[in-house]
Amino acid sequence: MIIKSKIIRDTVFLTIMQLILDSSALLLNIFITQRLGAPAIGILSLTGSFLVLAGMLSNGNAFLCMSRLVSEEIGKKSGNPDKILGYAVAFCAILSGVVGIFLVGTADWLSVKFFKSDMMAAPVKLMAYALPIGAFCAVLRGYFNAFRRVGVTAVSDLIDFAVKSAVIVISTLTAKSFDDGAVCMIMVRGIICGNIASVIFLTVNFVTKKEKYRSKASVSFGKYISFAFPIMFGSCLTSALSSTNDALIPITLKQYGDSVTEALSRFGIFEAIVIPTLFFPYIIMCSLSGIVVSEAARAAAAKDSESIKRMAKKLIEKTLVFSIFAAAVLMKFGGQIGVMMDGGELAGHMITVIAPVVPFIYLEIVLEALIKGMGMQGFSSLNYFAEYAVRISTVLILVPKIGFYGIVASYYASNVIGNTGRLVKVIRCTHPKISIMKSLILPILYCFLTMSFTELLLRIMRLGNESVISAILFTAIWSAGYLFMLSGFTRRKSDLKQMLKHMPNVQNS
Repeated sequence: MIIKSKIIRDTVFLTIMQLILDSSALLLNIFITQRLGAPAIGILSLTGSFLVLAGMLSNGNAFLCMSRLVSEEIGKKSGNPDKILGYAVAFCAILSGVVGIFLVGTADWLSVKFFKSDMMAAPVKLMAYALPIGAFCAVLRGYFNAFRRVGVTAVSDLIDFAVKSAVIVISTLTAKSFDDGAVCMIMVRGIICGNIASVIFLTVNFVTKKEKYRSKASVSFGKYISFAFPIMFGSCLTSALSSTNDALIPITLKQYGDSVTEALSRFGIFEAIVIPTLFFPYIIMCSLSGIVVSEAARAAAAKDSESIKRMAKKLIEKTLVFSIFAAAVLMKFGGQIGVMMDGGELAGHMITVIAPVVPFIYLEIVLEALIKGMGMQGFSSLNYFAEYAVRISTVLILVPKIGFYGIVASYYASNVIGNTGRLVKVIRCTHPKISIMKSLILPILYCFLTMSFTELLLRIMRLGNESVISAILFTAIWSAGYLFMLSGFTRRKSDLKQMLKHMPNVQNS
């Protein structure tokens, strides 16, 4: 009961922190779009995708490794989590050194071949200095996450973003030129400064922590690498495929007939406005996923299959109930959101069209956390490979023929196929008793009924939903009605169970 209440408290706290971060990130994207233009966002998205791949190669997805392996070490009778931390630091130092040397040596080639601009060599070289700092930061965040000290990781994320944003905003306001190289230099400098500030905060917290371990670790450095490598491989594979997909979108849009500027502009709007908006409601899922990895790892280490079964049931049902409503809201107000976020009619239309696939996108977050927590990294990598193979193939085939709608088709095909595979795998491994009526049919029905009721109510009150205030009021009433209907069903079901439970006693009397 204590652990359950702590998970709830941690999830609420992380949700609030993530809400602040995501809201700030959307505002930062709007500022950059207005100041530098949508094509600059396209360049930044490509650079960011490349930097994520380099980061994964240089730290081996240290956050996930530490969250899982340290959690397992804590779950054992005698272990030494600090030794695991030392292994991770040494492993990341080696990886980031190798990747950094590679970036410096191939910066000119990457600038021309990957970024299609001879001005990108300097930012690529600067990325090499960001890698060791980012790797150490990821290691410490994963360490504190495994110990359920989510407050430390959340505050470190907040410090990182605040410093990074301040550097980007100040540099943008004072910059004299905005060519591709200058724009990316601004971003990389912001990332480095943010990581340095975060590392200082995390290091201070580690040095002042009370726990001291004297026992021998349950795994050696070689064993740690053998455990970490599959996680690293899966993460790097995903990042490489994601970078490839991102790089192909502007190219295929040019094949459709767009100019270079138009292609980058459309890609920039998609990455800066459409995707963040679709993912914005998933904040609670994202907050929960890091906790789920460590909790599932502890349960798996203790061979507690019942805990994993209960966890899987609740996560799948609650995610579907939440994501169905989120998709409905995005479908109804997507057009207004796109215009309000300065993405124009294109962004609004894309949000509305892609919204129905949101339940699959949100399921991925919790299902992947369960899969990785239970140690099924091989399946995760294979499934991601299949998912991105579908997405990239769809982009290559359809975008040159139907333009932006090909990107929409790629999101539908890859998310439906990939997350159906994850759902089947989790159900087969954990055997949760999922209620289709409770988690799928009723939420869809209640969404429609409460939306219709809200529309009728606002018409009676002579309030439209064209303005931002009216849309917010509509969503508030709609969500209240939706929650009321769901809670009413839960109460009725509970009352029915109690009645059936006491029926034999009534008959005997």
